[in-house]
Amino acid sequence: MITEPKLENRNEQHYVAIRTQVTMQELDTAIQQLCREVLAWIAHQGIVPTGAPFLRNLVIDMKALLDIEVGIPTVSVESTNDRVRAGVLPAGLYASLVYTGWDSGIEANAALLDWGAKQSLVWDAWETEQGRAFGARLMSFLTDPNEEQDQAKWETEVAIRLADPHPR
Repeated sequence: MITEPKLENRNEQHYVAIRTQVTMQELDTAIQQLCREVLAWIAHQGIVPTGAPFLRNLVIDMKALLDIEVGIPTVSVESTNDRVRAGVLPAGLYASLVYTGWDSGIEANAALLDWGAKQSLVWDAWETEQGRAFGARLMSFLTDPNEEQDQAKWETEVAIRLADPHPR
């Protein structure tokens, strides 16, 4: 199931994450491993998450490598290390939808991109030599797999920031 897309203004969001590059075939394993690692790091630091874990797509080349971060929203973090880094998701207007079922991610992303094209939305995105880069393109994992083990019931939000209509 995929919900109707919506537009919403969001405030900036601090987070901690691990950045890596993976192929599409490695993505699921990387998400699981890195999410566990970031959660363990924040628990060790005594930091309480302020939202659901997420995958941030920085640069996408579906046939080669994805440059990603796996992160956890937090309050502002002062001290990190070489592996776990602090970041900020930018404020702005985001288009989003929620889908059910772990295996529906590609279909849901395509649905949001198609909807955006029909609405003449302009994404905060640009082309690079490594692929398409995004200012903020996220998949937030709304279901805790420790509470719901059936992946067919997992809910995930896809959100993409729109380009600023009035750049500075």
